[in-house]
Amino acid sequence: MNDTVTGKALLDDADRALVDGVLARSRRALAKAITLVESTRADHQVRAQAVLEALLPHTGRSIRVGISGAPGAGKSTFIEALGLHLIGRSHKVAVLAVDPSSSLSGGSILGDKTRMERLSRSHDAFIRPSPSGGSLGGVAEKTREALLVCEAAGFDVIIVETVGVGQSETAVAGMVDVFVLLQLPNAGDELQGMKKGIVELADIVVINKADIDPTAAQFACHQMRNALSLLRSSSLHWRPPVVTVSALRHEGMDALWNEVERYRKAMADSGELEARRRRQAVDWMWTLIDSGLRLHFRRHPEVRRHLDEIHRAVERGAMTPAAAAYRLLGYLHEK
Repeated sequence: MNDTVTGKALLDDADRALVDGVLARSRRALAKAITLVESTRADHQVRAQAVLEALLPHTGRSIRVGISGAPGAGKSTFIEALGLHLIGRSHKVAVLAVDPSSSLSGGSILGDKTRMERLSRSHDAFIRPSPSGGSLGGVAEKTREALLVCEAAGFDVIIVETVGVGQSETAVAGMVDVFVLLQLPNAGDELQGMKKGIVELADIVVINKADIDPTAAQFACHQMRNALSLLRSSSLHWRPPVVTVSALRHEGMDALWNEVERYRKAMADSGELEARRRRQAVDWMWTLIDSGLRLHFRRHPEVRRHLDEIHRAVERGAMTPAAAAYRLLGYLHEK
């Protein structure tokens, strides 16, 4: 494969220096590379793809961990405790956040870094909060690319945090090796307040804040195991375990990480880990194609000219949604 195909020939001197800086584990270069990847400017996106192509051979060596849980489950405290534990075991940890912004305030995702104050001060940790601007697809797209940049920079554990609502769990589960669902004691019946699909995504379930009421934590553990037994496992080689921890007291992190490593070994030995990553890469290609086609559609001059009028016609019942869709799509084929 020649350089033109790989994109390396598109690198100018500044971007080649940026790639070298990321590979040399310069935090400044890492931050600049992710900022470039997150940019929506067309010229920046061309540069970003060339940078990512150059970094790609240096990716894929980390453990990618997705963490989700309902608001109040203590995700930030949990991630900080886990991150500090892993750094104590000589790992380098990057934390990326997927958190749809509020349409009114822009969201509170930028608070993640302050809530993980101890972890953010560590030279072996990197925390990147990225507001979505109201678009989950957009932030998930950039999070996947940022994950690759962090891997190239030498971080061997990448933690991706979701807001815990909506479709963010599905998006993150499609870019990680192991998906961890964080729950609380006294959460009610096994599936109360949870969608079945979210539980089915979980590779490991964690009951946090076990220090508050150890008895309730053990009961929640029992309930969750019962709930999981009713669901078909996504792998023939793995049954999701339930682990109790106290993130506040930094208790249970070793047992949790042992489960993560046990899961990764089981998946690697069976070939499922490699197959999962290949499937994720292809799925992501089609996600980006769908996103690009939608953007192309909205930018089409005739679509832009007629979209509001047709939108209003559908709203007042003067045109069926199907007729409106066919009309708008038809503009793409007109010369």
